[in-house]
Parts: sequence; C-alpha cells; structure tokens
Amino acid sequence: MPDSLIKMITIEEGASGYDLAKTVLENLPGIPVQEVKAPGKKSASTDTAMGKKTIHLLPYKGEFLKPCPGTREYICCGYQILNLGTNCPLDCSYCILQAYINQPHLRVFSNLTEGLAQAVQRIDRQPEQIFRIGTGELTDSLAIDPITRWSERLLPLFSTRKNVVLELKTKTNQVKSLLTSNYRDRIIISWSLNSPFICLHEEKMANGLKKRLEAARQCQMEGFTLGFHFDPLVQHPGWKDEYLKTLDLMADYIDPKGVIWISLGSFRFMPGLKPIIRRRHPQTCVLDGEFVTGLDGKMRYFKPIRIDLYSYIRETLEKWHSDLGLYLCMESDDVWQRSMGWSPNNTTGLSRYLDRRVLKIFG
Repeated sequence: MPDSLIKMITIEEGASGYDLAKTVLENLPGIPVQEVKAPGKKSASTDTAMGKKTIHLLPYKGEFLKPCPGTREYICCGYQILNLGTNCPLDCSYCILQAYINQPHLRVFSNLTEGLAQAVQRIDRQPEQIFRIGTGELTDSLAIDPITRWSERLLPLFSTRKNVVLELKTKTNQVKSLLTSNYRDRIIISWSLNSPFICLHEEKMANGLKKRLEAARQCQMEGFTLGFHFDPLVQHPGWKDEYLKTLDLMADYIDPKGVIWISLGSFRFMPGLKPIIRRRHPQTCVLDGEFVTGLDGKMRYFKPIRIDLYSYIRETLEKWHSDLGLYLCMESDDVWQRSMGWSPNNTTGLSRYLDRRVLKIFG
C-alpha cells in the first residue's frame, strides 16, 4: 500500500510517548495529525470505507501473544497470533475483519515494545515448546511495514530464539525492509495466493499475483524460507483452470525445496458478514456458492465442494513437489481423509506435524 494513500493520523491519549508512534510520524511527514480520546464502540460495518486511509495509534491493553481463535469442532494448527494492530488496507471482499473488528481505521498498537517484552518472557519460560507465531491474522503483516517498520523490530527478536518461528503473511510486495535485514533464521515470509480471477476482482488494493510471486522469489533468493496460503479457496466459474494458472506461476517463480508449508482453506464466514459483503462489494462472486451452516456456526461450502477444491489443489501441487508441508485450515477429520489421503486426527496431531516441519527446515 503506497504511503500516499494515508490521509490522516489520529493519536489516542497515551499513545504519543511510545517510540513506535514516533516512527509512524517520521515516516508520514506532512500528513495531518489529530489527537483524540479513546472512541466508543462503533461497528466498522457502518462505514463503507472502514477508515482505511487513517492510521490510528493507540496503546493496546490486552495480551499481544494469543492462541489462534480456532474452534474445537475442527482441526486447528495450534498457531500463536502476535497482535501488532488491527484492520487491513487491502479491502478484500471476503475479509472476515469487515464483521469481526468493531472499530474502523488502521489501528497500530504504539506500545509494541512493551508487548514484545511480555511475549518474549512467555516464550523463554517454555524452551521445550515450539512457538509458531504469525502477525497476519488481524492485519496484513507487511502492507504498512514501510510506515510502522514492524519487521525491523520483530526479526532480530525472534530470529535469535531457537524455540520460535515467526511468519509474516502478506498479499503485497513490501519486502524492502526484509531484504536489508541481517536476519534470516527462523523467519518465514508467506504469501496469501488465489486464482488470477479472484486476485483481480476480489482482492482490492492487494498486489497482483505476479508481483507477489516476484517478491517471494526475491525473498527466497536472499535466504528466507517461504510459506503459502490458499485461504480462502473460492469456487467460481472455471476455478480449476484459474487455480492451475496460479500453481503454474508458482512453479515458474519458486524453488519448492525452500517452502516450509502450504495451507488450504475454503471460504467460510459468519452469517453476519454476508450483508456487509453485499453492501460493500456488490459485484462480488464469493457469495454465489452453495453454503451450509458448519459445526462452528459459520457458513461453509457443502462438504463435497470442499473436498473437490482441496483434492484438486493437493494433487496439482504434489505433481510440482512431493514434500510441501500441505495442510488444511479448520477442517474435519473426514474431509482430511477424503481430500488429503490422511489426517492428523486432531489439533494436537496437526500441531506436531507442523512442528516437525519447523525442525526439518530450521533444526
């Protein structure tokens, strides 16, 4: 996301004294700054633009490192989420944040240094546990990195800890800060990918598919380990041919031996998200499929559709390389068996599978 798209900075009471706030202000010279009180509750869904041109600096009062909010009804990967901020500038039509986040603007937690110190204390107290940590659940990991310089703070801290891997997940090509860093070990740079059609029509403000893969190749050539995430897979006209185009491009740009894992997940959403998508993205195709209420209360494709999506992507990827660390995100044991040919059985099993991938790549 170009810096020029930011039109306003708002600073909540208590945020301005932190060094991250100073970093943001230094990287956005000339942008109007407004000091504000902590806002009351407001649904982001009432704001068509969701305030994506405003950066809102605030001190975060919760825990910075939390388990991924998976549900016990489906197999979860045991991921840990590092909360740097919330909301995303990319405005994908299917994004859950449109309904999940109840405050607008690109919210950046100014007290990150304190939060990282707390996270590191927890990690260091459990040296036998492998922490797979990511920052790309509630915001894009790199879209505003030229402004926040998050990566400059994170890489030195996590790269030197042997029971951690840090995954930065993005739909952008904002990798300049990564390429100038001296840290590579235990750092995973991941891209969320989709079919060319979905990238073009449903992932507004994100970089195109080729630019993402060009950035991934740059990172791989500079010694970074890569990950990829096909989530959400969307059933749309000609989807097999469309996804094949993406998989062929991956084969052109990427050395599969440097990939730690690739996740697959199908489009799913809370029922309350549907009217928000209809209002904010009236031309979308993502709601055109056949959905049923899942065990977690979310709307999901009918099981045969999900199995078809996963099976096709898996079979095609395995023709490219046989050891890519493929796994499903938030799926049931029987869907695993029927689409992947095996199952980790439960969340503990999937966590162990991914931990073994970490040990294989990083030791």
